[in-house]
Amino acid sequence: MKNYTPIVYSFAALICLLQVGCASNFIKITPGSENISLQTAPNVGKCKSLGKVTVGVVAEVGFYTRSADDVEANLLQLARNSAVSAGADTVVKAELPEYGRRAFDLYKCNN
Repeated sequence: MKNYTPIVYSFAALICLLQVGCASNFIKITPGSENISLQTAPNVGKCKSLGKVTVGVVAEVGFYTRSADDVEANLLQLARNSAVSAGADTVVKAELPEYGRRAFDLYKCNN
């Protein structure tokens, strides 16, 4: 009887890589999130703080690490989605506790 274990593991690894590579397609885009502005801390001095949100995405699967640009784009989209829910119109990047997670400050800058 043949041992198919290596083939099964190879197939599973390939499926994981394909899913991680397409992870951007799995991030739901909340209507209105395209209107959320990304600013820096000095630019939100006159804005009303609405709190903070920490978001996370899959950044590594086994030996595969997603590109920093893709991970950051996903994190920003999740922050913008959260901003819509909180009634904010602006997000500011805060700390990066670990690769694949980031905190964002939420602000209301426009009335």
